[in-house]
Amino acid sequence: MSKKNFKKVLVVLGGTSGEREISIETGKACIKALKKKKYIVDQFDPKYQNINLINRQKVDVIFNALHGKDGEDGVAQSYFEYLRIPYTHSGVISSYNAMNKVISKKLFIKNKILTPRYCTIKKKEIKKLSLNQMMKINNLSFPLVIKPIDEGSSLGVKIVNKSQDLKKKIKLLLNKYDQLILEQYIGGKEIQSAVLNKMPLGAIELVPKRTFYDYKAKYLKSAKTEHIMPANLKKKDYSKVLNLALKAHKALNCKGVTRADFKFFKGRFYLLEINTQPGMTSLSLVPEIANYRGVSFENLVEKILLDASLNR
Repeated sequence: MSKKNFKKVLVVLGGTSGEREISIETGKACIKALKKKKYIVDQFDPKYQNINLINRQKVDVIFNALHGKDGEDGVAQSYFEYLRIPYTHSGVISSYNAMNKVISKKLFIKNKILTPRYCTIKKKEIKKLSLNQMMKINNLSFPLVIKPIDEGSSLGVKIVNKSQDLKKKIKLLLNKYDQLILEQYIGGKEIQSAVLNKMPLGAIELVPKRTFYDYKAKYLKSAKTEHIMPANLKKKDYSKVLNLALKAHKALNCKGVTRADFKFFKGRFYLLEINTQPGMTSLSLVPEIANYRGVSFENLVEKILLDASLNR
């Protein structure tokens, strides 16, 4: 099917992850934009029906507006491939690799992209674990960041400053997750950089009023996170972070749009993670970056749509 034949668009949104609400907001904003562009748009929520039940006779293309587990980790993408309906954003393997913080870190390191030092903790190892020994072996020191290996939107992310807290937080998170990542906390500036269809879009700086750029800082206006667009960096550093975001996008073989999250500390960029399904809400960063580049929200959504394909 030629890309010009994408008339009937199905926006898949909602789902069952911890990011369901944000996904619905993203999906609704994209539906509105696509209707303005004169597409025939319908929506599908996997919370209420299995993705397998999508009627491919009625759909030319899927706009994937899911966030988090089962939407951003290769699961939904494998259904789209099975249904043989072209879809947006990254494919099965790149989505899985980007969502899994351990795999993505290994790929960053392999591609010589600086990322904070880390180690992993599994539920079954917790009894025989000496945290002090583990920190020593992995050259880690306080403060540390603990997070689940496969959640998005900073869900489950904790920053800890002492051993006592570390044990408590690990125990708490292992009630919900099987594996955690323990990462060296990096101070400095919070810089996020977007890539669209293998072209860097720009980089934004975030100044959270909270301890760090957590779920509330991302999605609540009341958190009053300050957005600086373009990021307040020297020209050569701005250019460098765009190139690093593109390098990460290519290293994980991502498609469509991605957002790479960096910390800029003592003149060096540390890549924390890459997001293959960035939010598209009124507070989202990718639309803000695109807008600064003269790309309207409607045009951004259409550019993402027109990149849709199979075998991603």
